[in-house]
Amino acid sequence: MMAKISALVVVHNEEKQLARCLEGLQFTDDIVVVLDRCTDGSSDIAAAFGGKLLEGEWVLEGDRRNAGIGACPGPWILEVDADERISSELAQEIRNLIGSSGADWHDVPVYNYVGERLIRYGWGASIGRGAHAALFRKGTKRWGPERVHPKLTLEGTKGDRLVSPISHYVDRDISGLIRKLDSYSTAHAQDLRDSGDIGSFAHNVRRIFSRFYKCYVARKGFREGPYGFLIALLAGLYPILSYLKARLETGAGDG
Repeated sequence: MMAKISALVVVHNEEKQLARCLEGLQFTDDIVVVLDRCTDGSSDIAAAFGGKLLEGEWVLEGDRRNAGIGACPGPWILEVDADERISSELAQEIRNLIGSSGADWHDVPVYNYVGERLIRYGWGASIGRGAHAALFRKGTKRWGPERVHPKLTLEGTKGDRLVSPISHYVDRDISGLIRKLDSYSTAHAQDLRDSGDIGSFAHNVRRIFSRFYKCYVARKGFREGPYGFLIALLAGLYPILSYLKARLETGAGDG
């Protein structure tokens, strides 16, 4: 029998992105859409594509992702975000793989776009990523209790990395990237406060330069010209902005 696979998409007010995402997931056996405090048309769009809807309110990103994993029939799950697209080539590769794989999870490469511009090099985990464990057997993946960029625990054996990429439309323009940095650092500041250890000013100042170097030099962001510089700059600012918000502000990042 052909191995069955569920698609999982976790959304918060993603009516502008969701339809294009779900179009690429029609090759799966079922689609689970987690609707977190959605006030736009996301629910209607998901229902139109035959999605199984899980509606609720979760403060922590990790909790809503784990709830979605639990709602998937499985035994394989493909977890993507609303701003990610699955091509027909990747869909076929996934179908072929799950029928023969003896592993528990596989990394899928990611091509990141700003607008229509493909940016291959220099991404930091706070904005974009080069690959992630999007394809896994149910029971092998669990997200941690954080508001943004929750820690990931994977059990079992890692399989081969897929060849065809996920297309990730990070944002429409530079202003969108800056707004995302502001939102992410606000949420991370609350995670830091909750942990009881926000770190030190000196350490986070040093991270500006170490993260910039990692993205711009080690990850070859320089090959992308000014875009590579911009991405490395945003990656470097993320820890110090989070620290300063955690230290100087008292508002919660529960958006």
